[in-house]
Amino acid sequence: MSGTHDHHHEFNTQNEGRLWWVLSITCIFLIAEVIGGIWTHSLALLSDAAHVSTDAAAIAIAIAAIRVGRRPADDQRTYGYYRFEILGVVLNALLLFAVAVYILYEAYLRLSNPPELHSTGMMFIALGGLVANLVCMKILTAGNDGSLNMKAAYLEVLADMVGSAGVIVGAVIIYFTQWAWVDSVVAIAIGLWVLPRTWVLMKQSVQILLESVPEHLDVKAIRDALTAIDGVESVHDLHVWSLTADKVSLTIHLVCPERPTQEVLEDAMDLLAKRFSIFHVAIQCEEHPCAMSRPETEHYQEHEISVYDFSHQESKPEPHHQH
Repeated sequence: MSGTHDHHHEFNTQNEGRLWWVLSITCIFLIAEVIGGIWTHSLALLSDAAHVSTDAAAIAIAIAAIRVGRRPADDQRTYGYYRFEILGVVLNALLLFAVAVYILYEAYLRLSNPPELHSTGMMFIALGGLVANLVCMKILTAGNDGSLNMKAAYLEVLADMVGSAGVIVGAVIIYFTQWAWVDSVVAIAIGLWVLPRTWVLMKQSVQILLESVPEHLDVKAIRDALTAIDGVESVHDLHVWSLTADKVSLTIHLVCPERPTQEVLEDAMDLLAKRFSIFHVAIQCEEHPCAMSRPETEHYQEHEISVYDFSHQESKPEPHHQH
């Protein structure tokens, strides 16, 4: 276990180093693109710069997630600090929504009164961005297969490259045709490219914060699979949620009166790991359904009886109180 932990720590350190390089290159290009967008009066460049700024924030969040994730769980945060990444993603998505809406509004105003543009400057700045994105993609490729953070950063850089390519195409068209309105069209295209991705990101983050079942998992399939384990009579109190996109947790009660509970427990854990890739589980094996199997369980204390007595009595409607 020690060797595995050391290898994982070394892998995270290498990924953090790659992300720092990518963040540095991205920030340098971001500054150049903002200055260039103001100088050339290009809304397309400023729109792409807005996208690049959110990508830089996303890479910074990925770095912070690696660093904060190394901190051990404590008595106040028993799950550790994994949710830090999700909170950062939500903030990032809100900022991106605001910027994209502003860019679309500004582009709409410019369509009727396009400013004079410096298409040559636009093209060279966008070409610089394309080269920077290719360098960043090369840096990230080494860690792309082993880390979700690295994959996310790789996709962000890929999206940046699409934006740079769009600005280059727009600059070439403006250079040969003098159609200044093309700049606004490119800005709108970049905004429309960003918004759906942002919506998906926001939706996934909110689902995680609400502790919803991860989209790739089917609770019914999990319940049926666990019920089919030899010796399991029934299941109840099943909960599935995620701390982050790749860290799923599950709790469940299994009723197994005829088979040794340790054997049932091992079969259940093996099934969840192999079939559903769920590794962080808490399974309670019981000889008969406990109080948690009853819909009125949360109110057992109102009956002034113990959990044991409540779980063994027959389920019946609560008496109506006479006034």
